[in-house]
Amino acid sequence: MMKVVDAAGPVEPGRGMMAVTALTQETVAALPREVAVPSYDRSRLTAGIVHVGVGGFHRAHQAMYLDRLMNDGLAHDWAVCGVGVLPGDARMRDALDAQDGLYTLVQKHPDGTLEARVIGSIVGFLFAPDDPQAVVEKMADPAVRIVSLTVTEGGYNFHPVTGEFVADAPAVRADLEPGAAPATVFGLVTEALRRRRARGVAPFTVMSCDNIQGNGDVARRSFTAFARLADADLAGWIEEAVAFPNSMVDRITPVTTDQDRASVAERFGVLDAWPVTCEPFTQWALEDHFSSGRPPFEAAGVQMVADVEPYELMKLRLLNAGHQALAYFGRLSGHRYVHEAATDAALARFVRDYMDVEATPTLRPVPGVDLEDYKRTLIERFANPEVRDTVARLCAESSDRIPKWLLPVVREQLARGGEVTRAAAVVASWARYAEGVDEAGEPITIVDPLKDRLTPIARTQRTRPTAFIENRDLFGDLADDKRFVEPYLRALESLHTRGARATVRELAELGRRT
Repeated sequence: MMKVVDAAGPVEPGRGMMAVTALTQETVAALPREVAVPSYDRSRLTAGIVHVGVGGFHRAHQAMYLDRLMNDGLAHDWAVCGVGVLPGDARMRDALDAQDGLYTLVQKHPDGTLEARVIGSIVGFLFAPDDPQAVVEKMADPAVRIVSLTVTEGGYNFHPVTGEFVADAPAVRADLEPGAAPATVFGLVTEALRRRRARGVAPFTVMSCDNIQGNGDVARRSFTAFARLADADLAGWIEEAVAFPNSMVDRITPVTTDQDRASVAERFGVLDAWPVTCEPFTQWALEDHFSSGRPPFEAAGVQMVADVEPYELMKLRLLNAGHQALAYFGRLSGHRYVHEAATDAALARFVRDYMDVEATPTLRPVPGVDLEDYKRTLIERFANPEVRDTVARLCAESSDRIPKWLLPVVREQLARGGEVTRAAAVVASWARYAEGVDEAGEPITIVDPLKDRLTPIARTQRTRPTAFIENRDLFGDLADDKRFVEPYLRALESLHTRGARATVRELAELGRRT
């Protein structure tokens, strides 16, 4: 039976009927004692951070770290004002506005123990489509010293092969029209920086928290490229004056489900429109480079470092690319949850072999981290049955993820004469998945911005086996390198003729032979 963490120790749920309380600032103090609540006076908080892209991950990670600081009497002038840029962000606005910015964060331990905590570090939310000027003015407020971002891997608008900013994207062109109200994150941030400069206000830091190698460097290139299209002088000032720290962020945070909402109400007595569930593990390595100050993040457990790259590469090439190695083979093998795929012995062996043989040789030493222990812990984290992360979540947005997380491993291994058999097989599993039909003939719901382009191509690969990897916008010249193409074709043919489970078993046996 699942346990609930109580101030006096674990208690079993279901001891009588628990009253359910709608979560607001007025009711938070009356929540059951097993729910940790903010110990600070939220009326005294002021927003020092504007965060664009308030989703589950931000609320399980950055907002949680800030809440830790606030509970310790620190960072009360570093609260968060959230910003939504996409139409779908209106749902988050409505949920947070109704709850005074509060929400429940539930950590799910592998043994079934739950820890619930109400997070209070978000104090406002602005929806840019309704009032872009309000967003710009909030960012231009001198009290705001950081604009942070979780806008996904695809949100930086750069070409997956060349890395160049895509200046002819329709949304970018629209923002650059004379007199246009800014609608993209680039337009909003750039206009806010322009106003700060004109008013003699120091620039804020732009802090990316997305899963991209060199995320701060990528953000710098994207925002300055956009600014250069509008105002070359402003772009030069941004390059010189604005800090874009790199960071590595880590916490497995599945999409919130109706079951999660019901569980929070039943087990903790909290009626929360949008709670967040996550694993216990969390990590944040952050480059200590800021334009106008920062919260004392290190007091909350953040690793403030001079060089983030070793941490980034470790996480992106082991955890994120490891997730992709699980995802497509897992879905094609019939698994629907990540813990099911991670406890499939052959699939777990394949993923660990990818980590050991192909990813690890591309990594630098990571200060304070034992890579062997880290990899072992990753498989354990993937196998946590309580998190109930879905394989579908890992399979989503593949055209943004594979080029950024897995293909750099392929290219580095090819450059050094290393193995790419398993990474090529992961790409083949994506290509097979992209056909949109599983091994039972059932449709696969594909969530990807390039779905309409990639699925028709994937469906030709039984007669044109290299069709998928001939897409140079995603794969560059990899289709010209037989060291990659040969293992890719072997895996793809096996997937078509023998199926995912047999293909994975053979790949896992390869690890035993070597």
